[in-house]
Amino acid sequence: MDMSVTVSAAEGEPQREKAEAKTIARGANASDLDAWLEKVEALGELKRITAEVDPDLEAATITYLVGGQKSPALLFENIKGHPGHRALYNMIGCNLSRFCLMIGEQPVDHPLKAVQILQNKLGRKMPPKEISPDQAICNQNIVEGDDIDIRIFPAQRMWPLDGGMYLGTGDAVITKDPETGRINVGTYRMMIKGPREVGVYTSPGKDATIDREKWWKMGKPMPIAAAYGIDPLLFLVAATSLPKTECEYDYYSGINGAPIEVFTSDLTGLPLPARAEIVLEGFLYPDETFAEGPFGEFTGYYGRPSGATPFMRVERVRYRDNPTLTCALMADTAANEAGLFWAALRSAGVWADLQKLGVPGIKGVWSIPEAAGWGITVVSIKQMYAGHAPQVMALAAQCTAGAYFGKYVIVVDDDIDPTNVNQVLWAMATRSRPAQSIDILRETWSTYLDPSLNPPEIRPWGSKCLINACMDYRFIKSFSKRTKLSKDAYENVVARWQELGLSGTPPVISVFEDEKSSEV
Repeated sequence: MDMSVTVSAAEGEPQREKAEAKTIARGANASDLDAWLEKVEALGELKRITAEVDPDLEAATITYLVGGQKSPALLFENIKGHPGHRALYNMIGCNLSRFCLMIGEQPVDHPLKAVQILQNKLGRKMPPKEISPDQAICNQNIVEGDDIDIRIFPAQRMWPLDGGMYLGTGDAVITKDPETGRINVGTYRMMIKGPREVGVYTSPGKDATIDREKWWKMGKPMPIAAAYGIDPLLFLVAATSLPKTECEYDYYSGINGAPIEVFTSDLTGLPLPARAEIVLEGFLYPDETFAEGPFGEFTGYYGRPSGATPFMRVERVRYRDNPTLTCALMADTAANEAGLFWAALRSAGVWADLQKLGVPGIKGVWSIPEAAGWGITVVSIKQMYAGHAPQVMALAAQCTAGAYFGKYVIVVDDDIDPTNVNQVLWAMATRSRPAQSIDILRETWSTYLDPSLNPPEIRPWGSKCLINACMDYRFIKSFSKRTKLSKDAYENVVARWQELGLSGTPPVISVFEDEKSSEV
C-alpha cells in the first residue's frame, strides 16, 4: 500500500512563486519564540548550527546523538532546500534550566522545586487576551486557496521508516467543541499529504478526536488550525493531558503570569495564537482520510502505521518573515524531547490531584523522564496510617493527571528522593515484597502507540502495575534501620571538598542519622 503521497522530482520543489503573499506592515519582527531564545542564549544553552543540514533524517540524527545527555537547544539556520527558514530542535531536552525558562522561572537546582512551582502556577488560570489581527506577527504574510504550498516550510523526516515528511511535531493544534464552545489546544503529529493537505493523527479519547466526532455527527467539517514556531510554553500545555472541559490557553496564561494574545479568525472562527510564527487553517471533512504513518513515537517505537487518518484541507497559511519551525524529536530514553516537561507536568498534576483529594503526607511526585515521560510515576510519602501507601498508589494511577498511558506507579517512603532512580530502585529491592506489594489495574486508558499491546486490536485498553516500595507500615517502628550519614561528618566533608581534591560539587544529602550509638 502506498503510505504517502509520492512527490516526483518535478513536483518536489515547493512552488515558491505561488507562496508570494501580501505583507502586512507592522513593527518589530519578534515572536514569543524569539524572546525565549534570547533568554536561552544568554544562559549559554543555544547552539546555532550554520552549516547546511538536510531536514530529511539529518537534523533529527544530530538531535538524537546530542540529546541523550544535557545538551543545548539546536537552532538549524541553514536548512537544505529552504532558504530563509529555520528549525528548532531540542527545545527543552533533559535540561532542567530550560524547563524553568519555559515556565517563566529562573533555573532551580532540583526537579521537585520546579514541579512545586509548576503545581502552584497550574492553579492560577486566566483567559486569553483578544487583539486585532493586524497586530499578529503570523499575519505578516497570508496565502490563500490554490496559492498555498505548505512544502515551503522545512518539514522533517526524523526516522528512516517514517511514512513521510512531518510538518507537525512541536505544534499547537486548535479545535473547538461545537456543543459547548470549549477551545482545545493539543499537540498531534501532522504528515504532509500534498501542497494543501496535511494529516492530523489524534489518539482515541483525545480532545481533538472527541471534537471531530461531534462535528462529523452534525454532518459538518471540523474547523481546525495548527500553529508552529510557538512559545515552548504553548507546546508544553498543548502536549499535556489537562481537564477536557477547560482550555489550554487559560493554563498557558496562568503559568506565564500574563494572558496569551489571540485573534479570532474570520475563516474558521477559532482563536489563533497571535505570536506564533506559522499558522495553517482549514477543515477536516467527514470520511476524507489517507494512509498516514508510521511515525517514530515518544515510546521509541514506530506508532500505528498506515492508519486511515483524517487530513486538513488547508485554506489559509499565515507566517512571519523568515519563520522558525519548532520540531520535537520523539525517541527512546533521554533523547525524547518531551520527556522532561511531560514528567514535570504529570508530576505537578498528580501531586495537585492527591492534595485535592485530601491525601496527607505527600512529600514529592516524579514521573521519570527517561521512561517515555509518562511511563513510570514515583510518589514519596510520609506514612501516617494503615493502607496509606496502597491508597496513594490507586489514586495516583487513576486521577485525572495520571490516568493516561502510565504503566507503573511506585510509592516510596519520605526518606527516598523520587527523582533519584538509584534510590527508588534500592527501595524497591529492599522494602517491597513481590507477593504482597504489587497490585494490577486492568482495562485502563492507554494508547494505540503502546507497542506492548498486541494484537493492536486490543488497544487502547491497557493495564497498570502498582508497586508499594514502602516499609511495611505494620512493622515500621521495628523495621531494620537503614544506614545514614552523620550530619556533622557530612557538613565537614562538604566544607573540605576542594581541600580534599575532589571534583565537581558534593551530592546534596537531606537524610541523616538522628540517633546516637550506644557504643560511643
